[in-house]
Parts: sequence; C-alpha cells; structure tokens
Amino acid sequence: MYLSRKIIHADSPRLRSYTGKSIGVAVLDTGIYPHEDFIFPSNRIVAFKDFIHHRPERYDDNGHGTHVCGIIAGNGKHSEGRYRGIAPGAHLIVGKVLDSSGNGSIPHILDAIRWVIDNRQLYNIRILNISVGSESTDVDEEKSILVQSVNAAWDNGITVIVAAGNNGPKQMSVTSPGISRKVITVGSSDDDKAIMLGGNRIHNYSGRGPTKRMIPKPDIVAPGSDIISCCPPYYGNSSGYTARSGTSMATPIVSGAAALFLGKYPEMTNEQVKYYLQNTATDLHLPRNQQGYGLLNVERLLLSPKP
Repeated sequence: MYLSRKIIHADSPRLRSYTGKSIGVAVLDTGIYPHEDFIFPSNRIVAFKDFIHHRPERYDDNGHGTHVCGIIAGNGKHSEGRYRGIAPGAHLIVGKVLDSSGNGSIPHILDAIRWVIDNRQLYNIRILNISVGSESTDVDEEKSILVQSVNAAWDNGITVIVAAGNNGPKQMSVTSPGISRKVITVGSSDDDKAIMLGGNRIHNYSGRGPTKRMIPKPDIVAPGSDIISCCPPYYGNSSGYTARSGTSMATPIVSGAAALFLGKYPEMTNEQVKYYLQNTATDLHLPRNQQGYGLLNVERLLLSPKP
C-alpha cells in the first residue's frame, strides 16, 4: 500500500476483492507517464488529451500527474505489490492541464472539465480528481467560472473530488475550486508533519475553511505527507517510485476510495458518495474547518450496510 494500513484500513483480507474495476476516474493534472503499474497486465489509461501542447502521446513532463494517478489506480506491478494504489482496478482518463512547472491557465482547465463531462458515458467517468487550485479573487467566489465549471460536472452526476490547497493554517485558505459547496474537498490529515514543498519547509499547510460564504471546508481529510507513488523514469529514480507531499496527494486517496465504493455500489449517486465518505470518517477531534468530518476510513466505508 502507498499508505499506512493502520490509518485507513484499506488492505484487510475482506476488502481485497474491491478494486474499483470498471470505474472511470478522470484526472486533470500534468499528464501521465505510461508506468508499468498502469499498463500491465492490461492498459488502464483509456484516454489522454493534452490541453497544453496538443501532443497525442501519453506523457508527463513534471511527474505530479503520474504520482496522483498512481495513488488512485497503480496496481503495484513494477514493485511486485509493495506499492499499490487504492483502486488498482479502476481505469484512468487523463487531461494534461498543467505544464512542466506545474502551472496552468483557467481556460485549459475549463476546456478539460467540459471534455470530461462530454465523455462521461463513453468512458464511464464516475469520478473527477482535481489536485489543482488557485486563490480566488472574486468578490463572490462561488460565482467564479472555475467553481461554476466543477459544479456543472457535479450536476452531470460526476463525483468531483478536489484539493483544499496548501495555504494553511489560516482561515479561509481553501483554494478554488475547493470552495464549491457541492464538491468533495480534501485536506491533509498529517499536515503537522514538516515537509518540503516548493523549495520551502512547511507544516500545518492544509487549507482551512470556512469559505467567504461561511461554508465549512474541507469535507474530509486523508494522509498527504510523504506519500510514495509512481514516477517517470527520467527523474533519476530507478525504483519507479518517489515521495511527494501536499493536499494534492490526499485528494487521490479519497478518489480511490470513492472508486472502490462505486465499484461495490455502482448505482450510487455523487450525493450519496459524499454522504457516505463523510459519515464513515473517523473523528480526529479537530476543528471542523481543519478536519472536515474526519479521517477517511476505507474499511468502514466499504462495510457500510447497503443504503
């Protein structure tokens, strides 16, 4: 597992039959490298679209997107099972919206979200993972075009899961589109641990609510510090894996859990997915605008009685 089994209980024998098979997870990020964990024994990268350079081949010139995808759906093939994602049976639909420096523009993200909405039935896209955020400058942040776009994806039945951002610990530091009251916003449960991010050593980094409209955020938390996942070989790591930190890493953990849940209950709506994620979380007894409903608990989520 990429994560501590003790924390989220995702690897007990009675849960191993749940893999997220047939569930499509769309990821908007820096792209994806065709790592062995995604393409053997069968290719689970079912679609790729480059909104930055319009190249046809699957690639990742930063590594962030590959790391996120590995947390969601890596099957551990390259490491002989040592490092495995949350939903190793899920398939991936990847939009490259960030460049080699991890930067992107709102128009590219909007185009990518529309592409996901338009192709949701073709690829059975049930989940949209966005580990991307920006500080909102809108007077009414909920009317921003980015929030409206993720809300449109949500209204089309897609479970949208987004990062809370790394601007904590001050209040109202959740980034957009995580400020949307509809989507599932994810913070880091272990941000008390000092990490290196952007060349700086920081801690207590996870974005805190409420939003300017006084909506409590995040909705849930998951581990985000020093998470091991897939990386392209051209970053000099011969193992094929590396550690990264931030709410960008916590978010795909929740996306993977949602894929497992939808694999078990494919008839579930996104509203139901959100409800069960929140109401099976473990209370960490921290402020609501720091922990949301608590720490993701995969075992409790999957063993919940059928609604």
